[in-house]
Amino acid sequence: MNDEPKRSEKHELARNSLPDELKPVFDDFVADYRFAGTMHHGSPFVSYIILAEMVKAGWRLSAEPLKDE
Repeated sequence: MNDEPKRSEKHELARNSLPDELKPVFDDFVADYRFAGTMHHGSPFVSYIILAEMVKAGWRLSAEPLKDE
């Protein structure tokens, strides 16, 4: 059984533009962005190519998330 989530064509194209070592960074970024989009806007719209470009530009999660008070 395949545990990988089903991805759209745009998601796959953006993900495949990255080297293998950056794909987990991208996957985590997409999941976090999708969650935040759903929480704030009720919709999980994600521009995958923009997130891929940010990862290519050096974006990495570098700190623990702040906890809501």
